[in-house]
Amino acid sequence: MTGIHIDEFYADAARILVSLYGVFPRRVNLFVEDFCGSDEPDEYGIHSTRYQACFATMVWLGEEGYIRYQDTIRQDALDQAVLSGRCFSALISPSSQTRSDQASQSPTSETLPPSVQAEHASIVHQLEQALQQRASVAIREAFIRLLFKMSGSPDAG
Repeated sequence: MTGIHIDEFYADAARILVSLYGVFPRRVNLFVEDFCGSDEPDEYGIHSTRYQACFATMVWLGEEGYIRYQDTIRQDALDQAVLSGRCFSALISPSSQTRSDQASQSPTSETLPPSVQAEHASIVHQLEQALQQRASVAIREAFIRLLFKMSGSPDAG
């Protein structure tokens, strides 16, 4: 069992990466409030723990090579963010999720053209579907597949 902060990390990271995938290869500004909601700093100028965690996720994605960005804008955004080539490749690669797992998620998948089947087997598609369904277990599993792809380790999924 994971802590709620880890599930929030998976969800934030997935939303950030899917968002950047949707505009790839353009560089965009990523605002924390777009991923975890607006937040007013307290009287000392400090944001909520949730807001800080989302910003930290953005920075971590950069430090670990998932994304590139030019600079931070206070603790509110990343300036000129884009997926790294390695992350883009990992996102579009097929997941090692079994065909029976994929078929159970989409009963008509066998009737789809091969190009659509390949897209549905990609990690980015699995992240998109899990986010759309708000399924924290599916988000975690798809993100862990991405972690393994990015690390070059055999997928544990």
